[in-house]
Amino acid sequence: MAEQLTGVIERVTFHNLDNGYCVLRVLARGHRDLVTVVGHLQQVVAGEYVTAAGDWVTDRTHGVQFKADDLKTTPPHTAEGIARYLGSGLVKGIGAKFARRIVDVFGDNTLDVIDKSPTFLSQVKGIGPKLIEKIRHSWAEQKAVRSIMVFLHSYGIGTARAVRIYKQYGDAAIELVKANPYRLSTDIWGVGFATADALALKLGLPRDSPHRAQAAVRHVLSEATGDGHVGFPEEMLRDRAAELTQIPAADIAAAVEHLRVTDEVVRDSVQAASGDPANRDRQGAGVDGEHPLPDGRGSPEALIFLKPLFLAELGVARAVKALAKGPHPLPSLDADAAVGWVETKMGIAFAGSQRAAVRAAVTNKVMVVTGGPGTGKTTIVRAVLEVFLAKALRVLLCAPTGRAAKRLAESTGREAKTIHRLLEFDPGIGTFRRGRENPLDADLVVVDETSMVDVVLMNRLLQAVPPWACVVFVGDADQLPSVGAGAVLTDLIGSGAVPVARLTEVHRQAGGSWIVRAAHAVNRGEIPESAPAGGGDFYFVEANDPDAVVALVRQMVTERIPKKFGLDPFRDVQVLSPQVKTVLGVANLNRELQAALNPGGPGVAEVKRFDTPFRVGDKVMQLKNNYDREVYNGDIGRVAGIDADDQAVVVEFDGRPVEYDFGDLDELQLAYCTSVHKSQGSEYPAVVIPVHTQHYTMLQRNLLYTGITRGRKLVALVGSRKALWVAVNAAETRQRYTLLRWRLGADS
Repeated sequence: MAEQLTGVIERVTFHNLDNGYCVLRVLARGHRDLVTVVGHLQQVVAGEYVTAAGDWVTDRTHGVQFKADDLKTTPPHTAEGIARYLGSGLVKGIGAKFARRIVDVFGDNTLDVIDKSPTFLSQVKGIGPKLIEKIRHSWAEQKAVRSIMVFLHSYGIGTARAVRIYKQYGDAAIELVKANPYRLSTDIWGVGFATADALALKLGLPRDSPHRAQAAVRHVLSEATGDGHVGFPEEMLRDRAAELTQIPAADIAAAVEHLRVTDEVVRDSVQAASGDPANRDRQGAGVDGEHPLPDGRGSPEALIFLKPLFLAELGVARAVKALAKGPHPLPSLDADAAVGWVETKMGIAFAGSQRAAVRAAVTNKVMVVTGGPGTGKTTIVRAVLEVFLAKALRVLLCAPTGRAAKRLAESTGREAKTIHRLLEFDPGIGTFRRGRENPLDADLVVVDETSMVDVVLMNRLLQAVPPWACVVFVGDADQLPSVGAGAVLTDLIGSGAVPVARLTEVHRQAGGSWIVRAAHAVNRGEIPESAPAGGGDFYFVEANDPDAVVALVRQMVTERIPKKFGLDPFRDVQVLSPQVKTVLGVANLNRELQAALNPGGPGVAEVKRFDTPFRVGDKVMQLKNNYDREVYNGDIGRVAGIDADDQAVVVEFDGRPVEYDFGDLDELQLAYCTSVHKSQGSEYPAVVIPVHTQHYTMLQRNLLYTGITRGRKLVALVGSRKALWVAVNAAETRQRYTLLRWRLGADS
C-alpha cells in the first residue's frame, strides 16, 4: 500500500512545463529535515501544501527521495506560507518584499483580499493604483491558466503552452479548444499537429472525421512551408496526410478538394503559371506541364498552395513585371559616360563585370547583382547610388536583418533599414503602413542579401515600391536560400525575365584574404587551403572524435581566439553548426559554451524554461518574427536583466531593450552557437564551424560556403577531413517547390 506524505513546499528545485515532472523540497509532517519529493504537477509554487501518495526510493545520484504516484497541492492558509507563496513569483508585481508587507497587513486573509477586494491593497506601503491593477490582472490570469492546465492535463497534454493559449483565446479557451482542438496547431505557436490530434481523439473526434483529414492536409502543407516550399505536389501531399492519419487516400483527396472550394488552398501548375491565369486551378492530374523535382525529374502533377503563399508568389511575379515596364526615373543619359563619370568620382577602375553591372542599373528598372565574396557587390551599390544622387533622385537601402542593414549602411555611408522597418510595421494596426496605397518615397530601392528574403516578405516589399521606381536586388546566389518559403533570388535569376549582372572578378585586396579564397574554392568544389600558421584568417583544425571537436570549439571561443586576436567571445565570436541535434549540434554546443562563458552562481539572476537556464549576460536569439516587440527571426541580443517579481526578462538588441514575459521565453534560445541557416544575412568578426560526419545529411557545399562567408576577420573549421571532403563535393542541393520563375517568364 502506498505511503502518504503531507507538508509545505519550501523550494521547487525543478519543474518541466512540458510534462509536469517536478522535484520539490518539502517540510513534511513527521520529518525534522527537508525531504525530496518527485512527481508530476501542472503548476507548483513554493509555499503551497502538498499531499503525496507513493513510496520511498534511493537514487544513486540524489539519495533518498519520495517518489509520488499522486500529487495534489492546495494554497497555504498560514501567514508564513502565504508570504512564501506570493513571494515565489506566482503573481506579477509581488516579490518577496511586497509579499511580506501584504501579509503583515492582512495576515491569514491575504489571499481572500487579493481575490475579492484587491483595492484594499492600497493600505500597504508602496502599493499604488498601477501596481494594484497589475496584481489584479495577474491573479485573474493565473486562475484562468490553472483551469486550462487542469483541462489539458486531464487529456494527457503538456501544459507549457497554457499561458499562450489563454492569451490567444481568453476566458473562452476551454470551449474553443473543445469545439475544434486542431485550431491549436494553427493558432498557437509551438503546438503541432500531433499534440492537437491526440487531444482531438481523446475528446472523441472520429479518426475518419473530415475535420481531421483537413487538419492533416493543412499540417503537411505547413510543414512543407517550414522546409522552404511555396507549394507542394498534390500526390505527395495526399500520401503524407494519409500516412500521418491512416485515413483512406480518397478521403484525403476529398479534404483537399474541400479546402480548395472553401478557398484555403489553391491548385496550380507550370502550364497554368506560364500561361493564361484563367487556366489556373484546373484539376490536378489533367494539367499538362512539368515542375522540377528534387532529383531533377519532371512530373505532370499540380502543386497545392496555402492561399496566402499562392497570393504572395503571384504578387511578386506581377510586381516585378509591372515595375520593369515604363520609363526609367533617370533622365536620358549616356550609360558609358555615366560609368566613366562614376569611376572618376570614386577614384577606382571597374572590372569588366562591374562596368556591365553599373551600365545595366542605369538602363533597367529592375535588375539583379550577384557574385561571391570579394567581387565588389557593395562597390556596385555605391556606384549606382552616386549616379542617382547626382541627379537628385531619392534612394532607399534595405536588408532582411538588422545586422545586414547595419553593414550596408557602413559600407555605403547612407542610412539602411531592415525591410520591416522600411515598411513601417505598426503593432497597433497589426500590419505595415507602407504598401500599394501608401508607397515608399523612392526612385531607387536597393535590396541587399536578397537570397534570404522569402516570398511573403518580398511580396510586401514590392507592393510598397512606387511604379516609377527602380529596384536593384543584390545577393549571392550560391548561398543558402531563405529560411522562409521560396527561393526568390534564384527564381529571379533563373526566370530570364530580369537582367542579371554576375560579378566574377575577385578584387586584388579581397584576393589576399584566405577567407575569400576558401569560399571560392568550396564553391568550385575544391578543398579550401588553410592559411600559414599565424599568418592568415582561415584555418582548418583537424579533430576526428566528436568530444575532441567540442573541446576544441570551447577552447577556441573562450581562450585561443580572444587571446590571439583580441576578440570578445560574446560580441565577436560566433559558432555555427550545420544541425541542431547531435553532440556537435546547436543545442549541445550552446550548453557547453554557456557553462564556459556564463556559468552562473551566487548573485547571477537566472530563470529556467524548458530545461534551458537564461542568465543575465547570456547571448540569445529570437526564433520567430514578433512584430509587437519589433524583433525578428534570427536577431541576436544579450540578456540585460531578469525581474522575478514581474516575471520578465529584458534583452538588449543593438542597444534597444525588449521585455519578455517568462511565459514567452520559448521565443528565445541561447545563441553562443546557432545554425548556419539562422546566420544568413549576418556577418561576424570571427566564426567557428564544426565539420563532422555526425552532420552527414547536412554536409552540403552551399551550407559550408554560407558559413565561411559569415566570417569577416577569422574563420576556423574544426573537424574531420572526410566530412570536409563530403561537404565540398555535395553540390546536389534540394530544390524548393515554387512556380515563381515560370510566373516571371509568363507573358500574362
